[in-house]
Amino acid sequence: MSKLTIRSGKGELTLKKSKNLVGLKTIKSRGAEEESNLGKEVIKNLGGFNVVVLDKGDQDIDSKLDEVREKEEVDVGTHVYYAEGSDKPLIATGEIYIQFEEGVSEEEQNIILNEFALELVERRNAENIVVRVTPQSPNPLKAAQAIQQTSMVKTAEPDLDIQLDEYVNLPKDELLSHQWHLKNEGRVADANYRLKNGADSRVVDAWNRLGNLGSSDIVVAVIDNGFDLSHPDLKSKIYRPFDLWNQSDSVLQGDPRFTHGTPCASVAVAASNRSGIVGAAPNARFMPISGTSFSNRATEQMFDYCILNGADIISCSWGTTDPKFALGNIKQEAIARAVREGRDGKGCIVLYAVGNEDFDYVNFYAAHPDVIAVAACTSQDSHAYYSNRGREVTIAAPSNGDWPIIAGRAWWDEGIGRESGNYKYWRDGKSRGKYYKHFGGTSSSTPLVAGICALVLSANPDLTAKEVKEIITKTADKIGSPTEYVNGHSNKYGYGRINADRAVAEALRRKESKQPPVEVQESISSGRGLFRFSVERQPSQGWGVQIGAFYEYGNVLIQVEKLQRQFGLPVIVNINELKGKTVYKVVVGAYNSKDEASRLFQRMKNAGVNGFPRNLADLK
Repeated sequence: MSKLTIRSGKGELTLKKSKNLVGLKTIKSRGAEEESNLGKEVIKNLGGFNVVVLDKGDQDIDSKLDEVREKEEVDVGTHVYYAEGSDKPLIATGEIYIQFEEGVSEEEQNIILNEFALELVERRNAENIVVRVTPQSPNPLKAAQAIQQTSMVKTAEPDLDIQLDEYVNLPKDELLSHQWHLKNEGRVADANYRLKNGADSRVVDAWNRLGNLGSSDIVVAVIDNGFDLSHPDLKSKIYRPFDLWNQSDSVLQGDPRFTHGTPCASVAVAASNRSGIVGAAPNARFMPISGTSFSNRATEQMFDYCILNGADIISCSWGTTDPKFALGNIKQEAIARAVREGRDGKGCIVLYAVGNEDFDYVNFYAAHPDVIAVAACTSQDSHAYYSNRGREVTIAAPSNGDWPIIAGRAWWDEGIGRESGNYKYWRDGKSRGKYYKHFGGTSSSTPLVAGICALVLSANPDLTAKEVKEIITKTADKIGSPTEYVNGHSNKYGYGRINADRAVAEALRRKESKQPPVEVQESISSGRGLFRFSVERQPSQGWGVQIGAFYEYGNVLIQVEKLQRQFGLPVIVNINELKGKTVYKVVVGAYNSKDEASRLFQRMKNAGVNGFPRNLADLK
């Protein structure tokens, strides 16, 4: 077959057409059943095309592709290529990046576009444009090759897509395919039971995005009773255990009344050891805190122990909904102190289960304003009937209510007393091993979110507890009826079902940008007084230093007056909307370059004023 040489990146590629693969875009309204008749799909969404194997019989690939293009359900069909020396299918997206020689006018550039029937997508500057082929154009590779030969053109690079390598080794643990809460493919692995495809926490996707199973630098504390520290999924990762009841690192084990801690811990951090299950954060370390208590003294001790011994995340699947035992100030402050002072001031992430009583209010511990209050949803993406509801619910996570999850089992766990045989541990009576059992409730959804928070911190360990809570709420998937959400919040689901992949992506984005999120301040002082100021429009270009954002206009006046007096520079105020309220973002200075703004940032930092360099174009 003939070869084609095109420019790509910093060099050239020699391409050879595939003999049996093509890329197809189908009409969106057509069903998947019709689409599958076009050929066997081997790659989904490569450069916007689905790559399929064509059964061409005695025909050559060109003739067969032309035949398929005539089908009603096919919108666009294109060839698939291989680069010389590579076995990765490659496809041209249809866009071409053209850099013209300096001095070529726009009229002269349009001659090229017209000659090849190209559509202008984006003009980046006087010399650089992005174009897209049309049905009247040659194929994008041949068009780019021809344009490259034109004297007015410096480079013409077709946009190409290949499958990238994923460097994460997914766990080989034998029960991973049963763990629908991590990745739900619409069925139970060994039971004739249908689930809702995609009703999961996106943990496997998050592992792929991270390129690993989380960081061993992250410590997840689980406060509970009944930890089996010899369990094969937990024994290798134990870190600074503590037992409140005997005040030592010798954790109580073997009492059949207490078995709850083992499955909870496994959901969060079960190791990837090629056997059994895995937790959401298999690489994280596990700090077992044994001995739950309502006592003020014990509450202070459990949270202070976590602060002093390096816990990043604290998962609690217990509490009370008895109104006689609502939290007093001492317990409230013990939790708040962990969120405020843990992790060297960045704050421990504290999670509580909302409770399983089917009440219209949540566990009083989960109602704490600094806590992530976790509700339960099912393998059908519906509300778990037992999961308590209320305005304090932060997030929902998959658990039982339809089909249970699999979790670790303590060696002394006697199972459900009224059942016999395998039914003591397994809903369908089918054993998946002596170390495991079916599990659920908000007791299970809470450590799942704790493990996901460990992945978020693995992506960006500099995040504060407040930022982690903000990230998981803003990246959640809205499930259930849209009418259940008021201002983005549902009493059943909180801000939606947790999405680990989107949460990790946002954590990575914030790490890359290195710009702290704007903290919107409700009030600094009254904002009363007499101010003299002038107003003029500021072009959306250049750089300054953003010091914050405010809901109260009076606070803006106070800050502007203070900043102008302190630094003698113009102060710019951007007026916008955030969560349905007017917000004022305050920026000091207006420079042509980021370097100048960075020097101001350092000067302000030395003066005790926090902020970060801000591109004014982002504040349009």
